[in-house]
Amino acid sequence: MNYLAHAYLSFGEPTVLLGNMISDDIKGKKQFDYPPGVQRGIQLHRAIDAYTDAHAVTKALKKFFAAEVRLYAGAFVDVVYDHFLATDPTGPSAAEWMAFTQDTYGLLADQAELFSPYFGKVFPYMREQNWLYNYRFDWGVEKSFGGLVRRAHYLNPNHGCFALFQANKASMAPLAQLFLADVKKFSQEWLAEHLPQ
Repeated sequence: MNYLAHAYLSFGEPTVLLGNMISDDIKGKKQFDYPPGVQRGIQLHRAIDAYTDAHAVTKALKKFFAAEVRLYAGAFVDVVYDHFLATDPTGPSAAEWMAFTQDTYGLLADQAELFSPYFGKVFPYMREQNWLYNYRFDWGVEKSFGGLVRRAHYLNPNHGCFALFQANKASMAPLAQLFLADVKKFSQEWLAEHLPQ
């Protein structure tokens, strides 16, 4: 899952949200340097990632990209999940997504003193350019794909993943919606078990 899904699956819990958003930057026991709520967010992020990687839909979607980007296929699928989350016809409207993204940035900004170094660098750009909202658009997916290539060690910048996404979007959509329903239920149950009563 990418930034939008991790924000959405924090269900408005501010410290869980922060942990969920910075988790990729927090290695090993560093999580214990953070307050308990942020630790839960870090742990939720890791649980979501493990659930996502093991899910049959993720394995199916990775096949669309594997020939182009090999081991990086999962990272491209993460972006695809954010797109289908943001465009789900049964989910929030465009206006509701816009409100959600602005609320998310506000909740994060209130905890800026706890940002990891990397997240501290990217957050101003995320907020200014509204990355979370722009997953709704094909051009937002293309831009995110480009960011993956810049951060990767060996990917060809002329990879064909965006063309593959566009060509196979209709086939990917129902699969992604099945997964998104499953991961939402998984995350709700995880939080119910781990949040203090």
